Amino acid sequence: MNAPAALTLETPAEHPFAQFVRILGKGKRGARNLTREEAREAMGMLLDEKAEDTQLGAFLMLLRHKEESPEELAGFTEAVRERLTAPEIKVDIDWPTYAGKKRHLPWYLLAAKCLAQNGVRILMHGGGAHTAGRMYSEQLLDELAIPLCRNWQSVNEALDTGNLAFIPLQDWAPQLQRMIDLRNTLGLRSPIHSLARILNPLGARCGLQSIFHPGYQSVHREASGLLGDTSIVVKGDGGEVEINPDTLSHLYGTTAGVSWDEEWPALSAQRHVKPASLDPEHLKALWRGEVEDSYPQLALLSTMALALRGLGTPREQAFELAQRYWENRDKSI
Repeated sequence: MNAPAALTLETPAEHPFAQFVRILGKGKRGARNLTREEAREAMGMLLDEKAEDTQLGAFLMLLRHKEESPEELAGFTEAVRERLTAPEIKVDIDWPTYAGKKRHLPWYLLAAKCLAQNGVRILMHGGGAHTAGRMYSEQLLDELAIPLCRNWQSVNEALDTGNLAFIPLQDWAPQLQRMIDLRNTLGLRSPIHSLARILNPLGARCGLQSIFHPGYQSVHREASGLLGDTSIVVKGDGGEVEINPDTLSHLYGTTAGVSWDEEWPALSAQRHVKPASLDPEHLKALWRGEVEDSYPQLALLSTMALALRGLGTPREQAFELAQRYWENRDKSI
């Protein structure tokens, strides 16, 4: 028979990360938001793998339940940026793509291709296929001839060659990818899904962000403002940076720390019928000019205009420019 375990007679020292779990989880009256500095320190410990898995899970779910503040998002982002080893690479548009599409094809990929053909340097990044029933950018890069880059040197080369590059999150922030991958363990998406959209790892001239959760767009806008970034936050179709032409779009912008708002009216008098299925071949057929389809053409034109708006072009001129770019695109894939 085994002897019973020795009694604990001395209080063990508290784990350094425990304070951050306590701040978020100390009951309805005792809990509070993290300060920007606390958020930076907490995320730094997670990135440096100085927290236990139980603490990571508790921290992410407490944040998810509470919803992050702008100061927390800014602090988390600072911790990530401090640990990046990316060289200086000129980028016009930071284009995060983490949601996947389920109602419509990812027309934003054609918008990015068309902009890139016209000299707009675009960095796309994503977190892989993590939710069943959705179509992710990574699954279509090959078919659409969008360069998949596995390091920053490849990104630099792709941008210099064709103005467009995609790099997976796992290759530049593997700890964040691991947190995203906990989605099917925890049963909920963690705040890392929204954090990834604000990171703008190469300091692009403008970061585009799509936040689907109602009322949360302004929180992201404020966080970007705290960081001194130029960004536009929208409620894009399916959570991706893609304007839905059937509905009014509100642009939550920030430039040099100053917030601004614009409302873009719906482009279609009546809503389009959702396609019965999503066939990637339809993306290529539209690009080659083999088919005419109202919804995707309106969606990708307005999404191109959104990016141009982020670079300082007024709305009407942005749409005119987008139309011209699309009409004159190189249709080969």
